[in-house]
Amino acid sequence: MLQRSKGTRILRQGAEKSQFFPDSLLPATISSMVWRLENSTHRMAALDNEDMLLILQQSLIQKRVLIVDRHSPARDSLRQLLATMGVTAVHGASNSAEVIRQVKTHRFDIILSDFVLDDGRDGQQLLEELRHANLIPLSTVYVIITSERGYTNVVSLAELAPDDYLIKPFTSEQLQARLVKVIYKKHVLRRIYEGIERGALNDALAACDRVIQQQPNYLYDALRFKGELLHTQGKTREAEAVYRKVLEGRVVPWAKMGLATALRDRGALDEAEQLADQVMHEAPDFLSAYDFLASVHEAQGRLSEAQQVLQKGADASPHNTFRQRLVGDVAARNKDFLAAEKAYGRVMERNRGSSLRNLDDFANLSRVLVERGDVIASRRIAANMKREWRGDQQAEMAALVTESLCLNAEGLPEKAKALVDKALDLHSLVAADAAEKGKPVSQRLAIDLAHACFATGKEEEANSLMRQIAAENNEDPHLIEHINNVFAKTGQADVGKAMLDQVGREIVELNNRGVLAARSGDLEGAVQLLIQAAEKVPNLQFLLNASKAIFTLLEKRGWDHDLAAKGKEYLDRAQMKDRKNAKLAAAREFYMAVAKKYGMSAGNKQ
Repeated sequence: MLQRSKGTRILRQGAEKSQFFPDSLLPATISSMVWRLENSTHRMAALDNEDMLLILQQSLIQKRVLIVDRHSPARDSLRQLLATMGVTAVHGASNSAEVIRQVKTHRFDIILSDFVLDDGRDGQQLLEELRHANLIPLSTVYVIITSERGYTNVVSLAELAPDDYLIKPFTSEQLQARLVKVIYKKHVLRRIYEGIERGALNDALAACDRVIQQQPNYLYDALRFKGELLHTQGKTREAEAVYRKVLEGRVVPWAKMGLATALRDRGALDEAEQLADQVMHEAPDFLSAYDFLASVHEAQGRLSEAQQVLQKGADASPHNTFRQRLVGDVAARNKDFLAAEKAYGRVMERNRGSSLRNLDDFANLSRVLVERGDVIASRRIAANMKREWRGDQQAEMAALVTESLCLNAEGLPEKAKALVDKALDLHSLVAADAAEKGKPVSQRLAIDLAHACFATGKEEEANSLMRQIAAENNEDPHLIEHINNVFAKTGQADVGKAMLDQVGREIVELNNRGVLAARSGDLEGAVQLLIQAAEKVPNLQFLLNASKAIFTLLEKRGWDHDLAAKGKEYLDRAQMKDRKNAKLAAAREFYMAVAKKYGMSAGNKQ
């Protein structure tokens, strides 16, 4: 147990090193003492730092911990250190795949990861994958254990830095001191995390302001959250002001990137590009700068430069499958099929046997191989896909589509056509099952199926598929470009353009009918029309409009459980399409406000 005299030092250490994650609920007796501290007029007089330290030390006993280390003796040793603190709910994992399996089963309060893992990743990359895939909540503490003292220089610039790091060897007392420090910080920031996880972004913003006013040691943590929350809500100018305020006090990569994002979103692409360039040179380990700069180049129509920048980021982080996938996507759009093949191949290799594997990755690589004329390799990938996804109807459909495209490339259209017929039947089953279970359907696979239909003379089926995909994904420029490319490949560029233009007009007309009804005061009529639109064309816009109309009606006329459930369903479906959309954030906030008005539990999780 740490001596009381060290309390002040421990609680003040490292306020600016860690990033963002909160603490789970303290035991009842401890929580009540902390509550008195927070609600005291003279808050630091309620408990001195030594008393607060003791409270937080006791809270460790309640934590569930995951130890990640490739060596079993090292895991056992760390488990024994935790036991001396009274921590008994301890799990172990030897590799990244095992970590991912466990975090899907348990909610961990603390993850202690060795820096060097046995599957090519390191602890920093594992953290990035867990965060980007939303596999661990904001409340999870993540600490990296390393023997490399130079790691401290890297972590200070990382996009998603761990809460802390420990240099080997360390004692039980040192481990406890670090954990207590992080737990205290998470306690200070917990209202921000709670608001974000509930989707109550205004509550989270208010919590940011309280921390800014009352906890100067955590000023920059709160400002970072505030900027991100304002950006999520679409309040670009306000977010920009926050980041400029941060940069007045200290120059940090995340603030520059936040400002660059705000500038990009209001159309100042050249200024955004300059800031991203600065970050790449000043902090080359802040890898999101590469992704961001690539997005700016794409918006400027400089696709080759976008690919080059992404490739630099991927080379700097070769085990990050999310970034490798981005390289493959942009290379394919740039018709650099060799680079796309290499990138998709790396994704496949990295995710083999992992829960992060994605059916689209198999289809992407198969498609690129067909484009390159390597039907033998494409068939091999399709066979691997069927084996790894045995029993999955979408995988079976993808394999049929791949084989059909291969046969067509070999000049065997009749054989290809027979497989397309089977793939169409499977697509109907997949779509029906997805609608019943609320599962997403791969839109890229559906476009590949349409391509196979065009290639085998089934133009009616192909056009029907393309119309549906375009209508449901009209906000996704990459999918729309993919559709255009398929029409161009099959010699129907003008037909494709005309179809997309018509779909766009129909969407506007469908939407306007519901919106005009709402403006005229016919709320019931607006809800009915917008529900019809969302059911017919479940794109992001219609799902959000229907949800907004439903909760506007409920706010005026009173709560209806069935109608509220429908509105919540539309919000969840919209989130599957784009969880970071500003309009989605506003719609969730409105839903929660209406639920609160009638004393209902929103049951809202991000």
